Amino acid sequence: MMLNNTTLALVLSTVFFSVTQPAWAQEDEQARRAILELRSQLKQSDMVRNDLAQQVQKLQNELRQIRGQIESLGNAGQSQALASRANDDIGPSAQVGDPTEQRAYDAALDLFRQGNYAGASQALANFSSAYPSSPLTPSAMFYEGSSRYANRDFKNSIKVLNEMVHAYPKDSKAGDALLVIAGSQLELNNIDGSKATLQRTIKEYPGTPAADTAKERLSMY
Repeated sequence: MMLNNTTLALVLSTVFFSVTQPAWAQEDEQARRAILELRSQLKQSDMVRNDLAQQVQKLQNELRQIRGQIESLGNAGQSQALASRANDDIGPSAQVGDPTEQRAYDAALDLFRQGNYAGASQALANFSSAYPSSPLTPSAMFYEGSSRYANRDFKNSIKVLNEMVHAYPKDSKAGDALLVIAGSQLELNNIDGSKATLQRTIKEYPGTPAADTAKERLSMY
């Protein structure tokens, strides 16, 4: 039986559609699955990035804490070292004729020797106020400033020791007083001021142990 052109075209169209339609559907399904897989991978990547970011932030926080602890320990160690040096330098108490004056000085200095820096600073300040013309006053001011430094009262340590150096620039402890001032300035993050005080120590008290210590500290900046 012969088919006319119209019938033949209809048959061919039906066959073509029946053959190609499943291929289109399969390709659409593959594309859909690929998109879903890509979305899943992107979601996992975002989760990994977030986890890494959280870990990095945690490590940074821990590092800041460790640095703070190290800095705190370093500051505390430096405070103890300076106070210990001042304590080691204490020789026999100077003697004055007035026994009351002598007892007041000795009692205040004993507090310093015992590590009672809060009590020592107050007692030594009281002595300097009560006996401003005493030959023991420069030492009392030095140990008051050192006590305040050891007690982390850095601003008042600087104040007292500056007054001591200004009033008694030729005293044997004046160079050491400048070292304590420099240490207090460093504790207060006044780096330039600390350097300048160390340079002043070298310039004004050359050849002394204080000047040698100042040189060592400057080399560490």
